[in-house]
Amino acid sequence: MVAGTDEAGRGCLAGPLVVAAVCLDVSARCARDLSDLDDSKRLTEQVRERLFHAIVRRAAAFAVVVVSADEIDRRGLHRSNLDGMARALWSLGDLPEVRLSDGFRIGAIAPPHRAIVGGDGRSAAIAAASVLAKVTRDRYMHGIADRYPGYGFETHVGYITPEHTAAVRSRGTTPLHRRSFQAAAYQELGALA
Repeated sequence: MVAGTDEAGRGCLAGPLVVAAVCLDVSARCARDLSDLDDSKRLTEQVRERLFHAIVRRAAAFAVVVVSADEIDRRGLHRSNLDGMARALWSLGDLPEVRLSDGFRIGAIAPPHRAIVGGDGRSAAIAAASVLAKVTRDRYMHGIADRYPGYGFETHVGYITPEHTAAVRSRGTTPLHRRSFQAAAYQELGALA
């Protein structure tokens, strides 16, 4: 039983950071419906959605942790990410025999684990976590877009794009925006309250 953890939304200007952990039984015959597993950033939205359902069906266990923009602003992005990964891995209990994290060594706050650089492209468990995190985050941003019309959350899901930057400069920020970022989109707004 191998668990992997990864996040989505680390580089976003707006929206939560979503961390997932997935425990897979790697001794079981590889399921055809998981054969496309890869880093979620290299998959189309359609493939991610299909894999999401397959992962939820086939995983021995999984956990999703959502870290708000406010928490990121209070605690810092990296610390919030590591805490989210630790919480997600702990949520799997004693089931995993091996625990892997994508890129970062989480530290003593997490159960024993090994960091794998580029893990979302090298480990099925980390790739599965990457997909769960990305799909969960994208669904949230698509769902909340109607509450903030004109920001384009339904298309860029909070990442920094020219359109998102223009919306922030003309409309200001929303409660979803991470005010601790030193983004070009904020330069003309003056002090953020």
